[in-house]
Amino acid sequence: MNAGNVRRLLFVRGLRAFGDGYVSLLLPVYLLSLGLTPFEVGVIATGTLFGSGVLTLWVGLHAYRFRYRALLIAAAALMTATGLGFAAFTAFWPLLIIAVVGTLNPSSGDVSVFLPLEHAVLSRSVDDRRRTAVFARYSLVGALVAAVGALCAGVPESLAATFGIRVTAAYQSMFVLYAALGVASALIYRKLPRTLAAETEIPPAPLSQSKRTVYTLAALFSLDAFGGGFIVQSLLALWLLERYQLSMAVAGTIFFWTGIFSALSYLVATRIADRFGLVNTMVFTHLPSSVLLIMIPFAPSLSVAIALLLVRSALSQMDVPTRSSYVMAVVAPNERAAAASLTAVPRSLAAAVSPLMAGYLLGLSSFGWPLIIAGGVKIAYDVLLLLNFRSVRPPEEITAGN
Repeated sequence: MNAGNVRRLLFVRGLRAFGDGYVSLLLPVYLLSLGLTPFEVGVIATGTLFGSGVLTLWVGLHAYRFRYRALLIAAAALMTATGLGFAAFTAFWPLLIIAVVGTLNPSSGDVSVFLPLEHAVLSRSVDDRRRTAVFARYSLVGALVAAVGALCAGVPESLAATFGIRVTAAYQSMFVLYAALGVASALIYRKLPRTLAAETEIPPAPLSQSKRTVYTLAALFSLDAFGGGFIVQSLLALWLLERYQLSMAVAGTIFFWTGIFSALSYLVATRIADRFGLVNTMVFTHLPSSVLLIMIPFAPSLSVAIALLLVRSALSQMDVPTRSSYVMAVVAPNERAAAASLTAVPRSLAAAVSPLMAGYLLGLSSFGWPLIIAGGVKIAYDVLLLLNFRSVRPPEEITAGN
């Protein structure tokens, strides 16, 4: 196990998660303060996910031609440019262009170009027995620090009230901070080995013997992501703000605790996966969380809605480290970067469609139709995943079974 590489990636994961944590909540409020409509907020959320998907696809298909270190540093530079762009421009079309080509994340999870590269490096740094535990730590760090970032989403309003500055300017300062986090990430990536690459010999194709498995998983993950796109954190925050007339500080506190509950679930996910298997853990924790999601719009009060959100958060993210570990386990080692990309990218592209629809629905009604649609789609995904992959076991489960 290369502990140095793992520590560096976990640290950078934390930096990016902090930025994503507050940006995902500030994004809709900032855009609304600029005079944009809920539909236009959905369009920009769609643009961020679509652009991330296309870029991640390119990186995944061509990563074996380059050093991972160079690609990660380039991604960090793009993160810096994205933050500065959102701080500098206020019109819809420039912001949409920056959203498409940049790294901004409207979701509570990592859907960026960093994902397949870091997954590939992590997989090369640990053995099969430790892989799921390391992915759980990776997810845990991201969730905990993102929760702290969400709590900081109320800082701009406090700054504006304390120093008498425009709240829009305070929002823009947080995007400058996002850019600074990109610079810090690049400096840490520079400490990775220069020679870190996919393989010592370049494979003839980025994906070959694992193609069928990866394509099937990609299709199923895309269905899940399509449902998840209706409730990306930016739009879920927008629904809460409009339905219950919350302040940004209160919304940030709610998402802080949902992030904490999600983070704690990663620790439990590893234990459950060791006992019941990766696929069973993915399905039987995710399924009840989807049912809870459908129940949230029918909550009679804010307190009940928060309780349902918290319980759902304790269940819904257990499939994140197990899913990442499972993909890395069932493909050939030299195809891991391509597999990570080709399972992540369709997720981003599928998720890019639904925020546009969710923004339109939220503009029509504050009832919460996006949550109901998301829950129904995710239930269908859970059932299909179990039917197709319950007999496809990773190496460590086969060894343990023997």
